[in-house]
Amino acid sequence: MLLSLAAVVVGIVVLVWSADRFVDGAVQVARHYNMPTFLIGMVIIGFGTSAPEMIVSAVSALQGNPQIALGNAYGSNITNIALILGITALMKPILVDKNALTREMPILLAVTALAIVQLYDLSVSRFDAILMLFVFAVVMARNIYNGKRSRVAFLENQEPIEKKITLGKSVFFLILGLVFLIISSRLLVWGAVSIAHYFGVSDLLIGLTIVAIGTSLPELASSIAAVRKGENDIALGNVLGSNLFNTLAVVGIAGLISPMKADPEILYRDLPIMAFLTLILIPMAFRRQKENRINRISGFILVLCYASYIAFLIVSTYAAKAL
Repeated sequence: MLLSLAAVVVGIVVLVWSADRFVDGAVQVARHYNMPTFLIGMVIIGFGTSAPEMIVSAVSALQGNPQIALGNAYGSNITNIALILGITALMKPILVDKNALTREMPILLAVTALAIVQLYDLSVSRFDAILMLFVFAVVMARNIYNGKRSRVAFLENQEPIEKKITLGKSVFFLILGLVFLIISSRLLVWGAVSIAHYFGVSDLLIGLTIVAIGTSLPELASSIAAVRKGENDIALGNVLGSNLFNTLAVVGIAGLISPMKADPEILYRDLPIMAFLTLILIPMAFRRQKENRINRISGFILVLCYASYIAFLIVSTYAAKAL
């Protein structure tokens, strides 16, 4: 019990520290290459924090457990939008760049629609997987191209910013922060699960709460650290990039390894919820005469949506077992 408590405390401390290093490294890399931080948030932070989901899904596909691979990817997307953005916005309203509102969010919505169409037959074939990976490559190439094209405009609209550390140190802090971010989140989850078992909490409830939230701790910690430092673009880019990566690359890689069959619940419950949350982000962020932002009211609504989703999962699962 004492070891578990120590794991939770150490995990939280290291999680906060590593999130700061990770965001600082990403910001400095963006400044060295004179790139918008939103692009860095989508490409580096968004994908970096989704590395655990990719590994879990790939291993699950190899071991013949496709439901874990699909549930991991789509469950993480729901958590990223409803819980991560919700908590972050509650702490401090998130400013939303016009390009994110008019280009990136609609693209994520289109990618979500593609996932629903492909899973309409309750399967992910190798052709589906190849198509997902192709779309992923096209979206990433487009993002990088637009990032380079907008580089001049970005520099013209920004005041000169001092590059505090060298590029080598920036990359070092970026990698160091990501590694310890993942390690500390796993340590925190292990400690929390052990404590929950000690008090007799069921595996089902642990899986739906502690583990589900724990796998998204890297995204949560890095988003909060980014907003606290005033890097709103990184916080939003982190979630959008992570969801793109999960929907296209994580599921695509798992499907390429082994074609998958999906439970009906994924098509009729999880994917529609994921699509709904992605859709409401656009009106939530849009302000006609003010700066576009996801405010605290929207943050509260998102967290409430996540709590309702988890409550529904728990009730429906126990109800199914009782029948």
